[in-house]
Amino acid sequence: MSGLAVQGPRVSGRLLIYKVLGYLLLLLSLVHLSGAAVSVYFKESSFWTFLGTAASCVIVGYSLTLMGRDAVAMKQRQLFLLTTLSWLVICVFSALPFWLIIPDSSFTNAWFETVSGITTTGATVYSGLDNMPKGILYWRAILNWIGGIGIIVMAIAILPALKIGGMKLFKTESSDTSEKILPRSSSMSAAIGGVYLVLSLVTAISYYLAGMNGFDAITHMMATVATGGFANYDASFGVYKEMPQIYWLSSFFMLLAAMPFVLFISMVKGDRKALWKDPQVRAFLLIVFFCTALLTYYQVHHNARDAFDALTHSLFNIVSIITTCGFASEDYTLWGNMAVMLFFYITFAGACSGSTSGGLKIFRIQLSAMLLVKQLKLLIHPKAVWSQKYGGKSVDDQLLGNVLAFCFIYFASIGFIALMLSFYELDLVTAVTGAATAVANVGPGLGTIIGPAGNFSSLPDGAKWWLSLGMLLGRLEILTLVVLFTPSYWRY
Repeated sequence: MSGLAVQGPRVSGRLLIYKVLGYLLLLLSLVHLSGAAVSVYFKESSFWTFLGTAASCVIVGYSLTLMGRDAVAMKQRQLFLLTTLSWLVICVFSALPFWLIIPDSSFTNAWFETVSGITTTGATVYSGLDNMPKGILYWRAILNWIGGIGIIVMAIAILPALKIGGMKLFKTESSDTSEKILPRSSSMSAAIGGVYLVLSLVTAISYYLAGMNGFDAITHMMATVATGGFANYDASFGVYKEMPQIYWLSSFFMLLAAMPFVLFISMVKGDRKALWKDPQVRAFLLIVFFCTALLTYYQVHHNARDAFDALTHSLFNIVSIITTCGFASEDYTLWGNMAVMLFFYITFAGACSGSTSGGLKIFRIQLSAMLLVKQLKLLIHPKAVWSQKYGGKSVDDQLLGNVLAFCFIYFASIGFIALMLSFYELDLVTAVTGAATAVANVGPGLGTIIGPAGNFSSLPDGAKWWLSLGMLLGRLEILTLVVLFTPSYWRY
């Protein structure tokens, strides 16, 4: 009997994983059908491919829901496996349109593009985007968009419950899972979805009124609010160099997308100062202001550039990289060595927790600085007891330790992937910045190959698979995926 008592929760948890994955595929089939609708509108033959991929999602998804129909509960620790499998399964079925529609596209390229889209990294292996079928351009954008909302839900509802890298600081009622699966409150998820939809609608309308055509306004909106960075042109946003208003609008909406979405909900409920009261928001905006001012000054005095033009492009590209969106208005690696170094630094930073952005996150940088200050104080007063707070919440040594451990494994992951890339004879700049941009989910790296003027198409297939792993690691906050490779996770 004792053996059966242990077996029950395991079986139930596994069945619930089947059910959740099945529902996700059924929802994904609707996204595939939207791709078919776009193909019909533009009279493209890819309509039939999207119908076929939608059917495959329905068949596999319905089969999984039947397998898990009797599931009722799941232990909290099984969320690690569910979260990872959810992203992997969605990536597999989302890669099919790229593989089947784009001529001579290998599955490796289709997989890389899909992972880049779903994780909102924005790195691409495809060129000739200006003449690519509208159905595929839409598919790239919609992958960014659904990845963005998935990231927010994961960051607010799942990761705080799993205590990943200090995310417990942002634990809300909807992330208090105790020993059961999934958020107790559906109202939080609905509110987040509402904010995401409103921001998407306003962004699309603004782009259209600023001069984009309807299709570009919709697809670029999806990439903007998701901070995904997939553009419809090889030159990215460089095609709008005669329309500076688009750069300013995009910078504004990328900044909004990089803010904690729960704070928008607080503002709607009456707390008008919710954003400014948040310490990571203040620090994030201060960093953006400082970097933009520094780079503008550098361009005006070093490159003799017009002040307004320098400010426009400095702001747009700084915001794009630090929010991990990855749009580019021009090749900023040609601006000078200081500019290259500055972009290299902010590639690691990321924006705010609870947003669509990737990266290390501002709050972790702040907590690491808090730990450094504490250690300096202890050197002077070894027996003193220091009270630490962040955003009005107490911060104990265990939480600081979690953040420090996450920072270590974050940079260790970049170092490991860079080492793996070096086996494919990639130069130092390409290997290091490629690994960094993958784990940080930024998009463009530095150098002539994967810089803002290039793409990842010329990299060996093996390098693309390692970079895909880096993108998934970064998006799943590393520990969610790494813990699955520890023997103790599977031991009981």
